[in-house]
Amino acid sequence: MKTVHYPVMYREVIKELSLRNKKIIVDCTIGVASHALKFFEAMDKDSILIGIDKDDESLRVARMRLKKYESRFELFKDDFRNLDLILDNLGIKKADIFFFDLGISTFQLSDSQRGFSFSKDGPLDMRMDKMSFLCAYDIVNYLSEYELNAIFKKFGEERFSRRIARLVVEKRRQEPISTTSQLKDVVLEAVPRRHYSFRHPATRIFQALRIVVNRELESLEMGIKKAIEHLSYGGRIGVITFHSLEDRIVKHTFRDLSLKGVVKLVNKKPFVPGTEELKENISSRSAKLRVAEKII
Repeated sequence: MKTVHYPVMYREVIKELSLRNKKIIVDCTIGVASHALKFFEAMDKDSILIGIDKDDESLRVARMRLKKYESRFELFKDDFRNLDLILDNLGIKKADIFFFDLGISTFQLSDSQRGFSFSKDGPLDMRMDKMSFLCAYDIVNYLSEYELNAIFKKFGEERFSRRIARLVVEKRRQEPISTTSQLKDVVLEAVPRRHYSFRHPATRIFQALRIVVNRELESLEMGIKKAIEHLSYGGRIGVITFHSLEDRIVKHTFRDLSLKGVVKLVNKKPFVPGTEELKENISSRSAKLRVAEKII
């Protein structure tokens, strides 16, 4: 089996979501069930878990890992933007916990054929749902320089977005950019070496493409609002983000709904990984956890 996903800040998540006496828990990004396994250790024996994910392979692994709890969970292949439809089909009006662990998992990153990582060569894909019609190859090879610059700047917050977009267009005239290594090399050539840092220069470009391919930010805003709408009184929602674009959406949504008296903020400042966790899992260093509680 490929490397599985480390459950980021699972101690804080379990504590702040307050799983005791909560009967219906919805893991909106269940992945390979790394957080879900920790949840079952803390959940009451008569509580159930509903898991949602767009990735067939992750769901297959999740089902296998959760086998001992098979009478207490339901898994669904879907985008969490549709969580209201999933709950309606189950006859559930309200849930007690909603949890989102955003971004890409170690399990997905470790598969070079998925194209999420530039650390190993693979096809330029990046689809979480393999049945989706749009992949990163299409964006890189068919959009205009203007459109690529806009994507790299908006979704990657990339300082050298224009230079990278221009070079991408130049290179693809010679041959299609079809692999992760090809795109990585283009970025390395476009970004001045003096601006290299601890973060690989291609990181933001791959992030931007993944966000667009999977419509991540659009789904996030819809998913959070629907989750809070279907949250029971006293129930809690927790969201782990890994970059500023995600965190901004969560922060503003929680803040706006708290001002309207719909939720209260459990933490005004986000929880971040502690020293112990960073030793266990350095990739969690950019994670932020925000939690809110339904009060009406």
